[in-house]
Amino acid sequence: MRFLAILAALAASPAAAAPLCTDMGFAGLLASCNRGEPIRLTLASGQPLGEDVVLQSGAYYKMFITADGSAELAIEGPSFFRAIWMNEIVINGIEIRPMAVDSMEFDKAGEAELSFIAIKPGAHVIRIPGSHGESQQITVQIQ
Repeated sequence: MRFLAILAALAASPAAAAPLCTDMGFAGLLASCNRGEPIRLTLASGQPLGEDVVLQSGAYYKMFITADGSAELAIEGPSFFRAIWMNEIVINGIEIRPMAVDSMEFDKAGEAELSFIAIKPGAHVIRIPGSHGESQQITVQIQ
C-alpha cells in the first residue's frame, strides 16, 4: 500500500510534467500550443546575463541570445545542452541543426535564436566562461 502512495506522489510531482497541450495534432511537440515563454539572454560587458528560468519537460522553447558587441563573450552550459533536444540555431537567417552544442561565442554584436524541447529534469547552469559572479550565469530548472 505504501508503494502505491509513493507512486501516486511521484505522478503528481513536477518531474512527471506533461507537454503544455494535449491535442498537438500533426506538429507534435513543436505545436504552437506546446510553446513556453521565450528566454532572453544578453551578452554585454559588466551586465547580468539574464534571469533564472523554470521550464517544463516536453515543452518547446525559444532562447534568444543577444550580444551588444561591447566585448568578445561566450556562453557555456554543457549540462543544459545535453538536457534538451535542439531543433535549430538561427544566426543571421542561417538555420543550423546541430547534434550537440557546448558553447557559443560572439566576437561582435549579433543575435542567435535557439529552439528546443526541454527533456531532462534537473538544474542546469548557463554561464559566461571564466566568470565568477552570480549575475554572469543563470540556472535553468527543467521540471
